[in-house]
Amino acid sequence: MISRETHKTPQDVLAVLKAGLALTQEDLYQFNFSGLGLQRAKLNKATLIRANLSQADLSEADLSGADLRGADLSQAILRDANLQAACLYRVDLSGADLRGAMLTDTKLLAARYDSHTVFPEGFAYKSSGAIGPHANLNGAQLNTANLRNADLQGASLLGAYLGGADLTLANLQGARLSQADLRTAWLAGASLRNARLNGANLAGADLRATDMTGVEFEQLESIAGADFTLVQGLSDEMRSRLLSQPAPELDTPHALTRRTTRASLES
Repeated sequence: MISRETHKTPQDVLAVLKAGLALTQEDLYQFNFSGLGLQRAKLNKATLIRANLSQADLSEADLSGADLRGADLSQAILRDANLQAACLYRVDLSGADLRGAMLTDTKLLAARYDSHTVFPEGFAYKSSGAIGPHANLNGAQLNTANLRNADLQGASLLGAYLGGADLTLANLQGARLSQADLRTAWLAGASLRNARLNGANLAGADLRATDMTGVEFEQLESIAGADFTLVQGLSDEMRSRLLSQPAPELDTPHALTRRTTRASLES
């Protein structure tokens, strides 16, 4: 292993990798490799926690066993890279190209992808624990998760735990959220078009300016303290159904805005 004291900058590390040397188990915590050419880099078992690898070219790189928790791999090129047994917990894979990558035993729990992410052919990314369009996240523990601007279109979140999660401006169009726990979740400006919310708990949720066009629900567990100010697409029938909830729920103020649920629905 080459010491970090000797190679303190990304340029130093890049020079070592360009020379074909391995940085096995190297500590590269929070290093900035954004946009760099790291083709065939030997970084197996390296610590790359919260490293910035956005738009980096990691084609055929050896990242097996690497710790990439919280790293930014958005728009990175990972074609034919070895990511076996790597930890990609909460990694941003938005727009990343993973064609041909080896993902055996790769830990993708809570990694984020979008409609532009390209996974290896045949890889079951929807059930990998990663977060993105059409993901299967039934019962997922996502309390207080940062899902701001997340693309969860068509995702299955039945019974998911999203209490306190930041879903501001998230795309939840067509998502299945029946029985989901959304207590105190932040959904301001999010799209819930055609989402299914039957039995969901919205107590204390921030739904200001949320698009609820075509939302489906027969009943909700609770809306106590939810703020619906400037909600979009709420039909008169849906609004009336929400206003038929028990008075104690409707007269509970939101913890932040201090507006009652009733006032937010009647404005």
